[in-house]
Amino acid sequence: MARGRFNSSNKPSEELPKAKLNRENLRKIRGLLKYLSPYKAKFITGMLFLFLSSLVGLAMPALLGAMIDAAEGKHKFNFIPSNLTIIGTTAFIILFVQAFISFGRIRLFVEVAEKSLADIRRNTYFKLISLPMNFFSNRRVGELNSRLSADLSQIQDTLTTTLAEATRQLVLLTGGIVLLFVLSVKLTLLLLTLLPVMIVIALLFGKFIRKLSRQAQDKLAESNTVVEETLQGISNVKAFVNEAYEASRYDKNLREVVTIALRGATYRGVFVSFIIFCLFGAIVGVIWYGSSLVMHHELSAGVLTTYILYAVFVGGAMGSFPDLYANIQKAVGASERVLEILDEVGEPVSMVREENAIRNKLQGNLSFSDVMFAYPSRKEITVLNGVSFTANAGEKVAIVGPSGAGKSTIASLILRFYEPQQGSLIFDGKPSAEFPLTDIRNQIAIVPQDVLLFGGTIRENIAYGKLSASEEEIIQAAKRANAHNFIAGFPEGYDTVVGERGVKLSGGQRQRIAIARALLKDPAILILDEATSSLDSESERLVQEALEELMKNRTSIIIAHRLSTIREANRIVVLEKGRVVESGSHQELLQNEEGLYRYLSQLQFDVS
Repeated sequence: MARGRFNSSNKPSEELPKAKLNRENLRKIRGLLKYLSPYKAKFITGMLFLFLSSLVGLAMPALLGAMIDAAEGKHKFNFIPSNLTIIGTTAFIILFVQAFISFGRIRLFVEVAEKSLADIRRNTYFKLISLPMNFFSNRRVGELNSRLSADLSQIQDTLTTTLAEATRQLVLLTGGIVLLFVLSVKLTLLLLTLLPVMIVIALLFGKFIRKLSRQAQDKLAESNTVVEETLQGISNVKAFVNEAYEASRYDKNLREVVTIALRGATYRGVFVSFIIFCLFGAIVGVIWYGSSLVMHHELSAGVLTTYILYAVFVGGAMGSFPDLYANIQKAVGASERVLEILDEVGEPVSMVREENAIRNKLQGNLSFSDVMFAYPSRKEITVLNGVSFTANAGEKVAIVGPSGAGKSTIASLILRFYEPQQGSLIFDGKPSAEFPLTDIRNQIAIVPQDVLLFGGTIRENIAYGKLSASEEEIIQAAKRANAHNFIAGFPEGYDTVVGERGVKLSGGQRQRIAIARALLKDPAILILDEATSSLDSESERLVQEALEELMKNRTSIIIAHRLSTIREANRIVVLEKGRVVESGSHQELLQNEEGLYRYLSQLQFDVS
């Protein structure tokens, strides 16, 4: 049986969802247009240049037609000189002016778009990193990254290209139709009977072809997912000798892609052939009828030429609107998704480092008082149910219990990633709500089981605990964390690049860098979330020594599966199904023969 796609919703960036253009959506998109305000003068100047460029472009067909009439000794337009040389010179001057204006328009639009987009991107990123954890628990990283890349790129395209092109084509369409009527009412009536039919058929065909294109893109995304899954799990593929199975999966998807693509190519071929026939048929019809008008001296050859050029302008403008409309729809959809982030309420964290300085120093006293908590994404499941315990300043308090008992949730609540639905957290005798959020997080450090290192150097990762740390402070923290020796053994020392998520380092090395980072922060409260559970014996010894150094003279909350690491804790809190079922020292808890702690101890080591 073929396994389901893990990323079945992935779509190529060019197939961004579209939004309907209604009053509500247009009102929302105005929320992004405010980012143009600082550059309003340049934007208005660019629009003026665009308008002038379009008007100048409309003058060219008249000049070209006048050249033909001048060569035949005729003079149709009173506002154009009759001399061929003067007309040609005027045309080149106008072309030069148009080129200059077009350069100014492009330069201004790109500058406005890039700067305003940078503002949007900056504010979106700032808002993202200030949002509470429950926002991220309901969304995938890939989706959020798409907001900063694909969605904003679509908005950029709209600001730099689509908006300008739509304005330009609208000017050409309006001006072109007016000039067509001025030149010949008869020809224009003939043309207007042909164009709408072609456009309606083109829209219908185009919609159907886009649907087939989306299907092909979706199937291609499926095949890409197969490749991604296979390469990520290549060891399993080889271990189970399933290369042939994966090859057949990929081949099946590719065959479906080809089938849909060929079907689309058939319809596209019919569509293109029809459009070419109709387009050139309309041109032939206009020229044939126009030539008959020339024969009857109702038109001159120059005017007919001018008319044909204006007709091409009008046809091109009308043909461009479906794609422009689709791009505007995509931009509205992208704007909606970006505004969803910008409209979210962030945590009270400033993007200016100095404003996040500690204002209230914590002593390290911590209490949970009858705390009840359920994750916002799973409100029906109570994770903590009436949890109460106390950790006095400088004490080591261990949290133990089976998997799913709520141990790591306690760590998240201490850091105020989430707020309890009932009960309260108390720091130094005051509810946590009375402290600025940054005061609490600035004075708490966590060493998790799976340490995340950023892709820079070892020095940068250690200094993440204190960005203003000196070289001496970084090295001293590394020494206290038993990390200096292995760091010094690298050719680049502290400038060694750790790779994405720290993949170039072993688990024990990553843990010791995380401990050095925590030491540098010098927190009042330390959280150790199963910090040694996945290490070998030698790495555990080195890490445990570093942890002992880290826990000196500070409140330590130790979440552990290995009970051997918490025997010396001042107090051990035993959780089961979100409730505190026991509390006491190691020896006290062992005395309870029916207790959960004694049972867990018996599973790990002999207590007899």
